[in-house]
Parts: sequence; C-alpha cells; structure tokens
Amino acid sequence: MSERIGLLGGTFDPIHVAHLALAVAARHQLGLHRVILMVANVPWQKAQTRRVSAPEDRLAMVRAAVAGREGLEAGDLEIRRGGDSYTSDTLSELLDGRNDREVFLIIGSDLVAELPTWNRWEELPALCTLAVAYRPGESGPAEVTPGWASVGIRLPALELSSSELREMAAQGRPLDFLVPDAVMAEVARRGLYR
Repeated sequence: MSERIGLLGGTFDPIHVAHLALAVAARHQLGLHRVILMVANVPWQKAQTRRVSAPEDRLAMVRAAVAGREGLEAGDLEIRRGGDSYTSDTLSELLDGRNDREVFLIIGSDLVAELPTWNRWEELPALCTLAVAYRPGESGPAEVTPGWASVGIRLPALELSSSELREMAAQGRPLDFLVPDAVMAEVARRGLYR
C-alpha cells in the first residue's frame, strides 16, 4: 500500500488557523497518512516584493503550530536545501525514485491560474495529484491545466491572510484565536512583526 502524503507548501509568515484547517481537511477528506507543511527557504515570488521573516523563525512557528497534532508535520527540506524554493525540486526529493508514495500538492483554488508561473511547473503533473481547496460558495472544481490529475477539498469559511496578520501584529493588535497560542509565543520570543 502506498503512503499518501499531502504537501502544503508556504511562506507561513506567520502560520495561522486557516493553514491548519486546510491541512486537517485535506488529511481527512483525502485519506492522507500525513500532511507536511513545507516551509519555503526563499519564496522566490514573494521575496522580490516584500521582506520575509527568516526561514528559521517561520519553521519554529510551524513546528509550534503542529506540535502534538497527529498526521501534521513541519517540513524543513527546502530550508536544508537552501536557495530559492521550488515545488518541482521538493516533490522530486520527496519521491526520490520511490514508487511507494503518492503525493498530493495542496493549493487554494486561487492559485490554480498561477501554476504556469511556477518554476518548471510542467514537471509537476508527473510528480503529484493536485489537491485544490475550495471555500464555501466557490463552485469548484476549478479548471485545471490539462494533464493534471486533481481532486477537490472543501473548506470551512475562514478568510485569513498572513499579510493582514503581520500588519495587525505590527500595530500591536491582538492575534488571539487567529494563530495558535504556541505560534503567538514564538512571535513574541523572536520579536517578529514589530
């Protein structure tokens, strides 16, 4: 029997409850053995437009968020690899010639149209099944580029963005119930978003 792995990549700056709800929903709805929340080392598309917290800080927040959560784990493969983070490299490394793993790349429906902008995106359909998350009210499944195997994930109504949370933290506004308490402790300990 193949191991079914979900890969939810991101900057996670900071990780919040909507990220975790997505990971849990994907694991449950797709029957995944585990979901890896892969922390980007250098998120090349975002790093050009804004300041990104240090990878070690973002990884510490993800580790704090998933601690004790069955089937969820923090991934540091991209940080250990160094340089810009590309999904094609990560999937290739996760599979590493193994045919006993099936990987589901978890993305929001809003990212489907952006797939052709990803580095070496044309390699991805051979490496994974696309798991597209749909929010309430979205018709889904979205039109996926031909050649992709895809499945849908239904999400609860949670509208959060890390950029909004960073702005709130910088203004001294509370993030209670928006990010896990363990993540809040890491933000405070590391002096992030001031």
